[in-house]
Amino acid sequence: MKSNLPFQLRKRQLISIAIFGILVILSQFAFSAYKKNQHYEKPVITFVSETKSNIILTDFNPNELDENQWKNLGFSEKQVKTILKYKEVVGGNFSSKEQFKKCYAISDEKYQSLEKYILLPENKSEAKSQNYTYKTFEKKKLNIKGKFNPDNYSQNDWENLGFSEKQAAAILKYKNYLGGSFISKEKLKECFIINDEQFFQMSPYLILQAKTPENFVSKFQKLKEKETTKINNYFNPNELNPEQWQALGFSEKQASVIVNYRDKNLRGSFKSLEDIQRCFVISEDKFEEMKPWIRLSIPEKVKQSEEKTDLAEKTDFAKINLNEINFKQLREFGFTEKDAAGILAFRKKLGGFINKNQLLETYEIDRILGERLIYLAKLDNSNVAKYTLANAPEDWLKKHPYFRYSADRIIFYRISNPEDKKIWKFLKLKPEYEEKMRLYVINEK
Repeated sequence: MKSNLPFQLRKRQLISIAIFGILVILSQFAFSAYKKNQHYEKPVITFVSETKSNIILTDFNPNELDENQWKNLGFSEKQVKTILKYKEVVGGNFSSKEQFKKCYAISDEKYQSLEKYILLPENKSEAKSQNYTYKTFEKKKLNIKGKFNPDNYSQNDWENLGFSEKQAAAILKYKNYLGGSFISKEKLKECFIINDEQFFQMSPYLILQAKTPENFVSKFQKLKEKETTKINNYFNPNELNPEQWQALGFSEKQASVIVNYRDKNLRGSFKSLEDIQRCFVISEDKFEEMKPWIRLSIPEKVKQSEEKTDLAEKTDFAKINLNEINFKQLREFGFTEKDAAGILAFRKKLGGFINKNQLLETYEIDRILGERLIYLAKLDNSNVAKYTLANAPEDWLKKHPYFRYSADRIIFYRISNPEDKKIWKFLKLKPEYEEKMRLYVINEK
């Protein structure tokens, strides 16, 4: 009798395989059904980048910005510190766009975006040709959106056009003086607040007639005659108050500037016609008009003050040494207390002046007085300390205005390279930095 065992085994195997196959098929159906019931939302992928606020650029003088204002221009805190350090190294003020651009914290791309808004001469030669001082350089580009009638402009409108609050107020005051209307382009151009460049920008957009009507001229003829007769008398400019200067044809603001210039800068009196001519609000034409009628005499109070000064042995500044001049002598020369203290503090930090022009690097001093002093005075720098880079005291390097920003690198490099030539090479300084530093370094043999 044959055994059925092999057949039974095969049968069980086939049944097992069939059941397994059925389970696999059912699981696939179940998985498909599950997927259909799921609702996916595609993930939103965002790329992290630096957030950049919209920077509204306007004309600015880089010598007048503080840390927050630099940050508002889009610079990081570290970049701002670098820019301010660089400004100190070049003497406390940027003299041109070319110099400003050399600051390594300002990329070429960033400079290009700022260039047209920077109120500085293009380069050093242009600064000299313009007799440039950073406080007085102005180059405004007006924000003109289309044709406009200036008679309809309010204070805010003039400010939005590009004028300061005080300038806008002065323009409106001039309009009121004309009777509430500028009348013509010709009259608008006569407003002393609006310079030739600004008028040239506005002219094509002005809804005004070009010339002043004859009836308007005759209306103000009597006023002009009065103004003319007021200068037909001799006068002493040292005795005029602001109202009397206005009577000579100056505006209220101009009269105030003239009196402040006389009383503060010139210590109470004009000593010569040149003193009057130097006042920046007195134009050449106006000076020539006044000149025949000027009779200069120094007020008694000023005379007495000068006599006291003479009795107190007035300083002969042609003999004074800029490295020895004191606070009292600087005040006697005409500097304010702040300027005098600033000069002495800067000289102390340097350890003494090596050349005269260093005095002008003192922050925000009266440049005209400074130039006059360095022209008159002498300079003896024989006692000013000088060192080699390899041997300069660490404390001196870290405190000296010209060396402090490179002090750590000098100290590091000279450990393994105690030769000045190699240290200079490793420092890789910009020429203007190195030139200043070399003033206080002993020349290598």
